[in-house]
Amino acid sequence: MNEAGRPTSSRKLILMGRVTGAFGVRGDVRLESWTEPRQAIFRYQPWILRAPSGAERELRGARGRDIGKTVVATLPGCEDRDAAEALRGTEILVPREALPPPAPGEYYWVDLEGLRVVTLEGVELGHVSHLFSTGANDVMVVRGERERMLPFVQPDYVKSVDFDSGTITVDWDPGF
Repeated sequence: MNEAGRPTSSRKLILMGRVTGAFGVRGDVRLESWTEPRQAIFRYQPWILRAPSGAERELRGARGRDIGKTVVATLPGCEDRDAAEALRGTEILVPREALPPPAPGEYYWVDLEGLRVVTLEGVELGHVSHLFSTGANDVMVVRGERERMLPFVQPDYVKSVDFDSGTITVDWDPGF
């Protein structure tokens, strides 16, 4: 652990949801789940719980259900409403290796982060900092000599993703 209470390992963690508060008096918690469907969050374990303070701990055996407007979870060791309420704001992360392999032509964003981005002509634009969704399409934020936002649209702009070489090739004007 480092001084912030975080593990010093370099494994990639994927943010899957967060605790939004207590549910009932027996220690169950309400979750905001970013999986599809929402209750699929329970398929991916162990969970790494990251408190708002940054402290992390591993949890196995979470179970729960979708009750319409929210997902309710029962967590081992969380026995009463006070313990559940103390988890409010806690992020739920899972190790990247807990996720199934993506389908051909699909990618987990975390796998794209850090890859080098080059144009068809070989001009290096930088490295993928992160991605975000606009609703219409996903956008790669590429940081190099300056920051660029490129639509992650295949095959229009993103021509190839090569994990072996760590490179994404794009059809993009370097001046834009």
